[in-house]
Amino acid sequence: MPFSPNKRKGTLSGILFVAIFATAATFISTLAPIHALGLSPLVIGIVMGIFYANTLHNQMPQAWQSGITFSGKKILRFAIVIYGFRITFQQIAEVGLDGFLVSLIMLSSTLILGSWLGYKIFGMEKDTSILTASGASVCGAAAVLATEPVLKAEEYKTAIAVSMVVLFGTISMFLYPVMYETLIKDAVGFLHMDPRTFGIYVGGTIHEVAQVVAVPASVPGAPAEMANAAVIVKMTRVIMIAPMLIVLGLYLAWSAKKEGGARDEKMKLVIPWFAVYFIMVAGFNSLHLVPENIVNLINQVDTFLLTMAMTALGMGTIFAKFKGLGLAPLYTAGSMFIWLVVGGFIITKVVVGL
Repeated sequence: MPFSPNKRKGTLSGILFVAIFATAATFISTLAPIHALGLSPLVIGIVMGIFYANTLHNQMPQAWQSGITFSGKKILRFAIVIYGFRITFQQIAEVGLDGFLVSLIMLSSTLILGSWLGYKIFGMEKDTSILTASGASVCGAAAVLATEPVLKAEEYKTAIAVSMVVLFGTISMFLYPVMYETLIKDAVGFLHMDPRTFGIYVGGTIHEVAQVVAVPASVPGAPAEMANAAVIVKMTRVIMIAPMLIVLGLYLAWSAKKEGGARDEKMKLVIPWFAVYFIMVAGFNSLHLVPENIVNLINQVDTFLLTMAMTALGMGTIFAKFKGLGLAPLYTAGSMFIWLVVGGFIITKVVVGL
């Protein structure tokens, strides 16, 4: 943080400004109509931030900008680290090898497919393609946020990726219960899934954790094993964000070397240490040394910090920067959505049937 008293005051004012927005987003998320839609404070925060950025942004003192940047960078990385308190290695072990394999296959295939489609087929810039793919393949908005520091992408690119996650994740949340009730539950042959298998399918293919939780809750009379399998498989995908970011850093370094190292300084080897610390925190949480009520409190604080980061991200998103992108993000995210729904169904059936 800056050492000048004036700069420090401006930074603290900016952080407080973001925190006020995040508090409002948290309150709005608890309202019944919003809660019923499964919209998290993170999503509401970025929407509020984007609205502010494109209306009243010029009214903000320039000195506050450093606080907004601090919220979108430093606070974000800390929040990703303590996100590890949501996971234990025992949870991952409970779901079994089939759930792990579904998570691994869907994450890696969606990330590769989405990045390739966005960059090579639909003509998006590489950072935006990777960010959009990371959100679909891992854990929605939190994955996009975690990937941004590795790429050092601009805020508007991250906002594009988050908006695609929100759109298609929301569609999934409503589509999957209908699919189960009309096509899967009473089907015979390949289309049929028992509750546990359907839970693995949900956890392995839907974007956000909150959306995964919402699907079994929307299925009338769904047994507990469906919800448990869905959440645990989703948590397996969440923890895979750390090795994914490390592999991504290695890929960026290799890509830069392959191109003669003449591209950009950001393409040097990036080790996302916050991802390593995330695994360490998850490992510590697996020891159950911290009382559950304290862990719940930590997770509530973490959600608020992530909401601050998303809000700050929205505050840096000016619509004018979107010019020239056209429908490419929609085509890319839509293609990944089709893969997750159709390809994920086939892969889940094959893996569980082994």
